[in-house]
Amino acid sequence: MNELCTDLGFVNLNKYGEELCGDHVEVVPLEDKLTVMVLADGLGSGVKANILSTLTAKIISTMMANSLAVEDCVETIAATLPICKVRQIAYSTFTIIRIADNQEAEIIQYDNPYVILLRGGKNFEYPKTAEIIEDSATVDGSVRRKTIYKTRIKIHEDDTFIAMSDGAVHAGVGRSLNLGWRREHIVSFMEDIYNREYTAKTLSSILVDKCNALYGGEPGDDTTVCTVKIRRRQPVNLLIGPPLSPAEVPKMMSLFFSKEGKHIVCGGTTSALAADFLGKPLETGLPRYVDPEIPPTAKIDGVDLVTEGVITIHKALEYAQDYVGDNGSYVQWKAGKDGASEIARLLFEEATDINFFVGRAINPAHQNPALPISFSIKMRLIDELAACLKTMGKRIKVSHF
Repeated sequence: MNELCTDLGFVNLNKYGEELCGDHVEVVPLEDKLTVMVLADGLGSGVKANILSTLTAKIISTMMANSLAVEDCVETIAATLPICKVRQIAYSTFTIIRIADNQEAEIIQYDNPYVILLRGGKNFEYPKTAEIIEDSATVDGSVRRKTIYKTRIKIHEDDTFIAMSDGAVHAGVGRSLNLGWRREHIVSFMEDIYNREYTAKTLSSILVDKCNALYGGEPGDDTTVCTVKIRRRQPVNLLIGPPLSPAEVPKMMSLFFSKEGKHIVCGGTTSALAADFLGKPLETGLPRYVDPEIPPTAKIDGVDLVTEGVITIHKALEYAQDYVGDNGSYVQWKAGKDGASEIARLLFEEATDINFFVGRAINPAHQNPALPISFSIKMRLIDELAACLKTMGKRIKVSHF
């Protein structure tokens, strides 16, 4: 196994007036061996399109993850899904990106806008091979031929694959743009805004936000962007709370500081214990940034970030819950200087592998019934944060002391 991993993030934008999105993204990660992403665009919009795209994506992702041929996938879809009486076809358009061993990418495309590949932040024209697949799933039983485009290439660190439904290239039609936002214009836009530090989810969010702006806030079509980014593994370690037994402090601190990667210490008592273990002063002094909601950070030589505990983690959890949704708060935590924003940047953007060291000692202040229930127990906050990070595709390990 090499030191590369797959960072994947997508954002959906519903057609104006629709409760459900007609696009669907399905991801099947198989440890470090294989990642399969399918973006399906169902015919039409609303409930019918949502059902078509969901079934298409689930069938293809499951079959592709088990190394079945794309011809078998199309045949299965055609035999499974209902036939559209108007268009006389039985399945949605789709884009497949399969990453094997973080070394090779296979791209299979049918009728969606071509995947954009940014290499070094610039557009890279990858080869495509056309393949004709016969499909007899029509109302009259006649044979229809579909052109599938296949690509197989070696991947490089920071390669960024951007898949999208046709709502992206239709953005602005009849409004700000006469003919919509063409693929070459999207390529130029992504090259301009590309930043190596941006996560796959952030890149998808930026592109979808631009599409929504071109639509004037009233999308004329379902719009989905899914970004797959190849990056190097980066561990980050987070310590919160003293151990249940004071005798466990040396063991907990030794294991925490022996871990490779950046180190975050959360909580007043925990910070004091960490500073004592390192033989360094805990510098509080005048805060470099004041936020009415988030307590100020501190400094310990040898620790990358020192923050308050429960309140700061609670805010970081809010950012994480938003991130796995529509990621509407990314501008806030991306630019924020408070402890929660700094934790968000480290865990969401930098980290690929996150080790939590959680002390089980009870802080009496957290048991105050006058406090809101969301501030109750750090254990629950860490569990929920870990679950969100796992949904982001991070490798998570939680150790209790």
